[in-house]
Amino acid sequence: MKRLLCGLAAWGLLMGLTGPAKAQYMFTEIDFPGSTYTVAYGINDAGQIVGYSFLEGGTEDGFLLDVDGTYTTLDPPGATSSIAYGINDAGQIVGTYNAHGQHGFLRDVDGSYTTLDPPGSTSSFAYGINDAGQIVGYYRDGGVTYHGFLRDVDGSYTTLDVPGATYTEAYGINDAGQIVGRYTDIGGTRHGFLLDIDGSYTTIDPPGSTYTDANGINDASQIVGEYGDFGTITFRGFLRDVDGSYTIFDVPGARDTKAYGINDAGQIVGYYTDAPGTIHGFLAIPGG
Repeated sequence: MKRLLCGLAAWGLLMGLTGPAKAQYMFTEIDFPGSTYTVAYGINDAGQIVGYSFLEGGTEDGFLLDVDGTYTTLDPPGATSSIAYGINDAGQIVGTYNAHGQHGFLRDVDGSYTTLDPPGSTSSFAYGINDAGQIVGYYRDGGVTYHGFLRDVDGSYTTLDVPGATYTEAYGINDAGQIVGRYTDIGGTRHGFLLDIDGSYTTIDPPGSTYTDANGINDASQIVGEYGDFGTITFRGFLRDVDGSYTIFDVPGARDTKAYGINDAGQIVGYYTDAPGTIHGFLAIPGG
């Protein structure tokens, strides 16, 4: 089903920045028509955006927002709800749907759906896909532990566990095969991570953070996510550049800002909570 984009609001502001780079963004609000809240999770180089909305009737649907402003809802067969997390440049989309449990899915360019359940999983979530068709996400095993996974183009699965972590969740993958996500340490603290192509893990924690999620990575190895701090704002968005510097940004007037996806042009999508408590998606364009 398609709906026409309406009610976009755009505004620009230089946000609280750290590190040597000072990026200015133009923020555009994204609200699915008729929804009570909207979340934007992924963006490709063409500017197509995926996410999900919660409608007034209680329905939770994944969506594709195309560059012409039209929305397409994503409904895997038999699903009672769906969330779209990632999209590659070919237009392949990954996400999760609910049908007697949570299952990952791949929506191909022809509109067909493939269920993604790693062996031994009791629930699964597909978050990121690169242009080669490699998919990352996480799954729950027979107990209460979450493991990251990489699904290769031949359909094989590799489990990803940060050394010493109690939980590992993979969220994004670029065309080089670098993977980002989050893990929980033995003390219960969440950290972002980068898994490089040589198999090494790097912890991602912006200065002053109490927890971190690394959610997206582009082909320039720029990483976006959110972190918690001790300030009045609970969640703040961040961009980690290739030199290791951090740019911290908040949507103007937001209680919370969470960044989820970044394309090769440096455009960022995510969501924020406004002063009354409503959740909106956003698109942040650098240099606005």
